[in-house]
Amino acid sequence: MSHSRKKIEDRGKKITEETDAETGSIATIANTKQQVLNTSTPCAACKLLRRRCVLECPFFPYFAPNEPQKFAAIHKVFGASNVSKMLMEVPEALRADAAKSLVYEANLRLQDPVYGCMGAIIVLQKQVQELETQLRALKEELLKYSYSQSSVSSMPSSVAGTSAVQWPPPPPPLPPEFFSSSSISMNSQWQNHN
Repeated sequence: MSHSRKKIEDRGKKITEETDAETGSIATIANTKQQVLNTSTPCAACKLLRRRCVLECPFFPYFAPNEPQKFAAIHKVFGASNVSKMLMEVPEALRADAAKSLVYEANLRLQDPVYGCMGAIIVLQKQVQELETQLRALKEELLKYSYSQSSVSSMPSSVAGTSAVQWPPPPPPLPPEFFSSSSISMNSQWQNHN
């Protein structure tokens, strides 16, 4: 801190601490420099733009001095005046969320200049579709498993104990005359045809 700035701050403190002779209380004379300027640390926007940070600075509540990269991204993509206008159009209760959204969008635009946020949205939508497909397949598999378990439990205990499915016995063999008469007729038809 420079020596002249320290003197100015000391004078401001003395002015506010003087006792008002008429009322006997501490004077309400405010340091005009502190009302106009934010003397603590300037916000990230004012640091980047190299200007003095006033108390009414539209960026101060949303861009902390220790995170200059956030405002740098926004400034590069949108410009400071456009960001200021956008924030002023949003209701005050929603400005913090709007600032976070602008930071997110600016960072994505810097990473992917062509698609920006849309690229991230498309990737996330594809992931959702893939996960929904996997979920459907797992639900079907679970349904098949639960159905097979319920059908095994509903069978009589003698059948449920066997693991292989019992097929009906094969039909009895055909009589030999069936083969001999049909084969003769087939052979004679084939020879007549040639």
